[in-house]
Amino acid sequence: MPTEMTFFARFHVRAGCEPAMIAALAAVRDPTRAEPGCRAYQSYQSIADPRLFCIQSTWTSEADFDRHATLDHTTRFIARAEDLADTPPDFLRTRALPPA
Repeated sequence: MPTEMTFFARFHVRAGCEPAMIAALAAVRDPTRAEPGCRAYQSYQSIADPRLFCIQSTWTSEADFDRHATLDHTTRFIARAEDLADTPPDFLRTRALPPA
């Protein structure tokens, strides 16, 4: 049985690129949420550093996320985010620990 996974991504953008990043995140949100296997998707902007953005998404399986990573809206978003960024993005695939 596939195991649910949660993906985190961090993007730090160049000064003045915050509105463009917010627009890019908004453009990818609804198509991602509509994908099979997407259980949750949320993007964030740091309070302490408004140039830092994060995405948290939860997927039914790693295979569902792998499919997501190949879709046009995802590859367009990554290309745009990398264009706006001043550092390489940071990606993390995780599994929840069992409850205590």
